Amino acid sequence: MSILIKPIITEKATLDSEKFNRYAFLVNPQANKIQIKEAVEAAYDVSVTYVRTMNVRADRTTRYTKTGVQTGKTNATKKAIVQLADGDIIDFYTNL
Repeated sequence: MSILIKPIITEKATLDSEKFNRYAFLVNPQANKIQIKEAVEAAYDVSVTYVRTMNVRADRTTRYTKTGVQTGKTNATKKAIVQLADGDIIDFYTNL
């Protein structure tokens, strides 16, 4: 089971990483905080002090088209905010 899916690189997440040394990741919905901590430490060789998680609900959409009403939804996801120890950083832009 792959724990880390991808890092979240938005304006808000980048500001959070610069000011407070916190990084955001999109993670597997079945993963717990201990598994997320171990996965980040193994992937980026840093020490994690604590992990915050949040479940993001699925968004439902409705479109009115020529053929009728189309309904759908997005997938439910899980985000993790990871606080690193002082002096540790993660640079997402070196491997571009």
